[in-house]
Amino acid sequence: MKKFLALTMAACMALSLAACGGSGSSAAASTADSAAASTEATSDAASAENTAAGEITGIAQCCDVGTLDDESFNQGCWEAVKAYGDANGIEYNYYLPAGEDASDEDRETLIRQAVNDGANTIVCVGFLYGPALAWGATEYPDVHFIAIDVSGFDIDSENGTIPDNVFCVTFKEEQAGYLAGYAAVKDGFTKLGFLGGMAVPAVIRYGYGFVQGADAAAQEMGADVQMNYYYGGQFYGDEKITAKMDGWYDGGTEIVFACGGGIWTSAAEAADKHGAKIIGVDVDQNYLGVQGVEDDSFTANPFVTSAMKGLGAAVNDSLATVNAGEWSTIAGTNGNFGLEEGEYVGLPTAEDSWNFTTFTVEDYNAVVEQIRSGAITVDNTSDDATKPTTSDKITVDYQS
Repeated sequence: MKKFLALTMAACMALSLAACGGSGSSAAASTADSAAASTEATSDAASAENTAAGEITGIAQCCDVGTLDDESFNQGCWEAVKAYGDANGIEYNYYLPAGEDASDEDRETLIRQAVNDGANTIVCVGFLYGPALAWGATEYPDVHFIAIDVSGFDIDSENGTIPDNVFCVTFKEEQAGYLAGYAAVKDGFTKLGFLGGMAVPAVIRYGYGFVQGADAAAQEMGADVQMNYYYGGQFYGDEKITAKMDGWYDGGTEIVFACGGGIWTSAAEAADKHGAKIIGVDVDQNYLGVQGVEDDSFTANPFVTSAMKGLGAAVNDSLATVNAGEWSTIAGTNGNFGLEEGEYVGLPTAEDSWNFTTFTVEDYNAVVEQIRSGAITVDNTSDDATKPTTSDKITVDYQS
């Protein structure tokens, strides 16, 4: 699995930048218990008569809360599902929870509908699927489940046991967050903000890594850094979140790490009003700022960088492993990917996406190698109640 991921991560990260939609058509349906299931048909290449020989007969993505076109977590995985299905002539669908308050039973319903619609391989996105996976793995023993951002303890809170028909994929988001915080302070930003979606493990790791990286750079530079820190409780932007960001920028915040699906829209809207900046998440979101300038929705591109993880690579290569009949190599395991394992987290270094002023790619690569070698260790705590240890060079205002 590691070998496959190393070969394709860059391609899949680029793939996840493609605009949402693509070939095919979309339709939506609602189940009796209010769990929404959305379905997108594949292109002609994925018709039944063209289906390639392999273990997979149908792919489903059961999405996280938010929207499919969040330009982040859900979409990053979905673009990889679409691409794999199109390339291999396999039909694919997506199923989206009805709202932010979707229950375990709602997620079970999505899994049930995916199986009833013909999927024998299901990509479940987000740790909230843990209990539904515990049920689904038993209910459908012949279905392969690829669980993104789900650990064994999300499925089995007592023992952390992963069923044999489940492969869990997690990332070391704290390393990506560290690099973003370190780079921002090294580039001259001293008044930072972290806007998380929900206080879920992956978001917490991003945020606490961001704090640690900013602190490390502040100590090196002898600078005093201030940071606002807040979870919006949702994975989308709205007037309430935009007002919160307006308040931060009015108060002097210079750059905000917007970490939570579509919540970036509120941070970007407020940043544009104040001539300020943001940091994207999960995928390279710089293209959103470029598009915003082109269509006059932004005065200037607000994105400085993005803290990324290889969502597309994980989905693509897990599907390839299933389809090649090699499920036994990953069955019942948890792949946890970071810099020690390869280029699985980090900042975009392409010239078009490198929007720092003084912090260079060479500076960045040096820090990456320190993390990779173990010279820098980033605390991976994902407990919201346990804040990262910091020096007196950074003041973090944890807001509720």
